Amino acid sequence: MSLWAEEQTRSEQEQRVDFVRRSLPAEGLFADKEWRISPEAFAVDAKLGKRLQGFGGTLLRFLRAANKLYLDSAAGREPGWIADYLDAGKPRDLVEHARSGSLANVLPRVIRPDLILTEDGFTLTEIDSVPGGIGLTGWLNETYAALGCHVLGGATGMLSGFHGIAGSADVLVSEESGDYRPEMDWLTRRITEETGSDGGRVRQAESFSVEDARADGGRRPVYRFFELFDLPNIPPADGLMKAEAAGDLVITPPLKPYLEEKAWLALFWMRPLREFWLRELGSRNMRLLQQAIPYTWIIDPAPLPHHGSLPRLEAQSWADVAAFSQRDRELVIKISGFHEDAWGSRSVVVGSDVSQQDWAASIEQGLAGFGTSPRILQVFHKGRTVEQSYYSEPDRRIKEMTGRVRLCPYYFVTEGRADLGGVLATICPADKKIIHGMQDAILAPVVVSRTRSPEVD
Repeated sequence: MSLWAEEQTRSEQEQRVDFVRRSLPAEGLFADKEWRISPEAFAVDAKLGKRLQGFGGTLLRFLRAANKLYLDSAAGREPGWIADYLDAGKPRDLVEHARSGSLANVLPRVIRPDLILTEDGFTLTEIDSVPGGIGLTGWLNETYAALGCHVLGGATGMLSGFHGIAGSADVLVSEESGDYRPEMDWLTRRITEETGSDGGRVRQAESFSVEDARADGGRRPVYRFFELFDLPNIPPADGLMKAEAAGDLVITPPLKPYLEEKAWLALFWMRPLREFWLRELGSRNMRLLQQAIPYTWIIDPAPLPHHGSLPRLEAQSWADVAAFSQRDRELVIKISGFHEDAWGSRSVVVGSDVSQQDWAASIEQGLAGFGTSPRILQVFHKGRTVEQSYYSEPDRRIKEMTGRVRLCPYYFVTEGRADLGGVLATICPADKKIIHGMQDAILAPVVVSRTRSPEVD
């Protein structure tokens, strides 16, 4: 490319960045948060695009099976230790509420996995049923579609997806989740503009009352945008639980903390449960999840028999794991759920990135907290590197960043299907081991490229 042609291309890219910047809502999308703007959507190959389109159905099948397994365990039809793992640290009234017969078959209606792009596909690190980014991804899809990008989910897929599962809902945002309120304000406002009907209203969770859900003689559903560990700080929590259990109020995602545990990724790999998963998932979905879910363990202090060992770790105790060399510590520790540090990257410890002393302390912390805030240990898969252009504010020009990618597809569950509304790509600098929405990350929607990239099975 000639220097002149390169300058012309750069000028066009800068115009695109300027369009994205000017399209931002005046009130923003996240409180006091910024990101790097790319002139292009993030491109994946056709095979990965097809896999992202269909993966929601597999995850929905997994959640249905998980729900059944827990309830069968609680009722004595499956081993009791399964429910014991998932109920650890939860208040008894919330556990009993989650087991209410009226809620037996109720599942989250938004499914968002965190997928790290790897050399041979992707690895699933979490399944989030109370995800941030719905409004942000909706805005990104609309904005980049206006630039001519054929974004996955379509320009309005996030709007129609959320409207389909929530309707004219009261969206309850807590103080803890307050940074995300601007994107939910934008989302409900745009749904109203796009559909010409009531797109819902964003409410403060702490000051909400059940009677507020009744409007115009009807009953508004509630979309919960707060974590369940936050319930003690939300005065109407008791009324919400009673109304949900009685069937007087539809809440999505339901107040079922056992479905929000990362421990499910460990339960998926446990040998005693293999036949259950195969029966409930079918061989194809089982294979897809085995390809995606990294091997995971629950850090359980229960002693092993003298001849026993932790599968795949070749260790006979957690003390052995705590003594692993840095080479053997391609592992990550996280809190399973129901804790203020269980979301984002707050509790994440990457074994190869910390000292031997800090690694041993993290294992000990996991063992000590087993009864109140269980932790999981997971194989760490390093994301593959990609190149993505972005506008550098300090340099006032388009630059290339070598980064690693987290893909977050949003699936909306309606009529027994999990349909893709959009995909958020977070591209972080390659030297960052934990991929999240930091200030120096690029956030972009996803398109399918016509060029071929590494194969994905």
